[in-house]
Amino acid sequence: MNFKLILQYDGTDFHGWQIQPGLRTVQGELTAALSQIEGTEVVVHGSGRTDSGVHAEGQVANVHLEKAFKALKLRAAINGNVGKDLRVIDVQPVAEDFHARYSAIEKTYCYRVVNEPMISPFWLRYASHEARALDLNRMKECAQLFVGTNDWTGFSSAQSDTENKVRTIKAMSVSEVYDQRGRCRIFQITVTADGFLRYMVRSIAGTLLSIGRSEIDAELVRQVIANGDRSLAGATAPPQGLTLVSVGYDASSPRPVSTCV
Repeated sequence: MNFKLILQYDGTDFHGWQIQPGLRTVQGELTAALSQIEGTEVVVHGSGRTDSGVHAEGQVANVHLEKAFKALKLRAAINGNVGKDLRVIDVQPVAEDFHARYSAIEKTYCYRVVNEPMISPFWLRYASHEARALDLNRMKECAQLFVGTNDWTGFSSAQSDTENKVRTIKAMSVSEVYDQRGRCRIFQITVTADGFLRYMVRSIAGTLLSIGRSEIDAELVRQVIANGDRSLAGATAPPQGLTLVSVGYDASSPRPVSTCV
């Protein structure tokens, strides 16, 4: 039977999603737990990789199991065999041909930045910190330049193993909220696309932060999108600010609402 798993994890103490020998990863921990439950080695497929330090509110995986499990029993069994910074929040039996990665049609990420002189310990693991003033309106205007279908070479890692770097960004927004618990302003960069390259969201976020600090202008961003020159864009933003919010699979279904603050 094929099971779809909805996952949440604090990525701080994981070396990313993908299995790496000798390192703690999300895929590795899930694989070990499910192999123990199944009694034989299994393969866990994820919707995509998240890098070291990146979090997830709605990561999706799937796994084929021979044993018959009720969804709630399987969820409890997995959660009882993984660390507390990783949780399966939902389990659903799905069609045999469902694949967490290849069936996905879109993903939504949120990048969070605390814009205050200091960062609350409540946000230290889940947002980056910018003490300098940010111009929200400049960031909002520039964010719209990223919407559309483009080659995103200028906003990806040079070590990306993907030859085709064309992706469609469907929606993008920059917003500001006040978090009472952390007593801080948080800037949120939320982006939905049909797929992402490695470091793409963090590169875009870093560029928007440079825009917010008035270090670069919108015309320079247009140049980077057009010619793919990574050296002109802003620095890649730190990983702890990035969270995978949701993965979409049905074009007719409404897009999941972001749980940004």
